[in-house]
Amino acid sequence: MWLAFWVVTVIAFFAILFTTRYPKGLFDFNVGVIRWSWRVSFYGYAALGTDRYPPFTLADVPEYPARLDLEYPQQLNRWLPLVKWLLAFPQYILVGALVGSGYVVATSTQDGRAVSYSTPSLIGACVLIAAIGMLFTTRYPPGLFDLALGIDRWGYRLLVYVALMTDRYPPFRLDQGSIDLEGPAQPSVASQ
Repeated sequence: MWLAFWVVTVIAFFAILFTTRYPKGLFDFNVGVIRWSWRVSFYGYAALGTDRYPPFTLADVPEYPARLDLEYPQQLNRWLPLVKWLLAFPQYILVGALVGSGYVVATSTQDGRAVSYSTPSLIGACVLIAAIGMLFTTRYPPGLFDLALGIDRWGYRLLVYVALMTDRYPPFRLDQGSIDLEGPAQPSVASQ
């Protein structure tokens, strides 16, 4: 799925360069891949947010607790795809530190074999602590859930930007909590 995602992104790169539009069918496919990945991540060790097994579909599943919506851009900047990867470099560093960079910090030799040690991730530590907490209390510690969702949101916003699906640069912030600050506006509640 991800190989196809990146092939579609390369095709979209040329389409945007020549037409300023992301082909709708390609956009929908890439949104579906990201949506499916988010459901799997939410179920798995990027959040441990639900016990419900994620459906294997690229379509939106309204009753599943992890949802992803991305608005189709009618027009994109023609030249921005040429430099988006470069503009996102500071984001790569920060998100990489949060989700685990896989950067090897030490290598040693034991019994004639090379052994490497890599940096731990903040999200990995949060989810591990949450899993241990849920084991004993059957409740997800709210602060850890909010932090995990904030890290996940930042990573997915960066992915959407780098995959040329939006021209909006991802904010340098960790949106914690169950309310997504970037999501659609919620209807206001009138006071009685």
